[in-house]
Amino acid sequence: MDALFYAFVVFLFAAAVLGIEGAYLWWVGKHGAAARRIARRLQVMSGSPGRSGERISILKQRPYSRNAAFDRVLHRITLAHRIDALLVQAGAAQTVGQFLAVSSGCMVAAVLVSLAWPLPLPLRLLVAVLGLCLPWVLLRRARQRRLVRIEQQLPDAADFIARALRAGHSFSNVLQIVGNELPEPLSGEFRIAREEINYGVPMNEALHGMAARIPLTDLRYLIIAVLIQRESGGNLAEILGNISGIIRARLKLVAHVRVLSAEGRMSAVILTALPFAVLGVMLVSNPQYVSLLWTEPKGQRMLWYSVGMLVIGVIWLRKIIRIRI
Repeated sequence: MDALFYAFVVFLFAAAVLGIEGAYLWWVGKHGAAARRIARRLQVMSGSPGRSGERISILKQRPYSRNAAFDRVLHRITLAHRIDALLVQAGAAQTVGQFLAVSSGCMVAAVLVSLAWPLPLPLRLLVAVLGLCLPWVLLRRARQRRLVRIEQQLPDAADFIARALRAGHSFSNVLQIVGNELPEPLSGEFRIAREEINYGVPMNEALHGMAARIPLTDLRYLIIAVLIQRESGGNLAEILGNISGIIRARLKLVAHVRVLSAEGRMSAVILTALPFAVLGVMLVSNPQYVSLLWTEPKGQRMLWYSVGMLVIGVIWLRKIIRIRI
């Protein structure tokens, strides 16, 4: 009886393992990276546009909110247009209304958290402002990371376009090929430009729109070269090859500068975080001792002076470690 039970357990375990492995192999074969790559290549070879993840609205005005009345109000505000530009450049799927709702929620959460300590009103306002700015900081960091990835992909994209042009493809077909072959996020921008052209947008306007969505100087050089070649003629493949070499040399120089300035950036991070870390430790270990900073008038003045000096120091360190190339 025991032998039959152990044999049943072993066979059941083997069946479960084989079932999981079979499901994994089926998923990889149908939806894996290799399957998607093969599907894109088949689409390019067949000449079909395929399905892309982007959806281009035939309206030139992007919706800022699902509520029509609130959307009309937001379109009259200049700040909403800047937020929408940041969302587009960061590749975020949120609308301006959703982003404002998240920012307001973070501000309310920060205020509720600050109620746990007997803080003065100016410090509570500062905490509320920090909570309101947190989504903005995260959005700008996401935008910066996306732009860095696109900038690293630009040399390969320029070489790819040059090779496709030498092979005899038109520039409109090259946009489709690049959008299907290159990795994200740059391929998505080329697909958007291609679909805009298919909707009837002039190529010059579609390329200028891509430059607005990706505010990189290297990409603007590439687009300017394409636009000049369309008007005056010339060997566009050779120009793009030279641009890709220039971009690679600049990226190499940027990496070298970042290595040389790594010590300064680390020092700036430590000096900025050290006062807050010490304040947190003192709040946990001896809150009565540190509470004099916001219960006594002299302590409040010292606190505001220290905040002002900290802001000046952060701005000064940022100016030192930011080296533009």
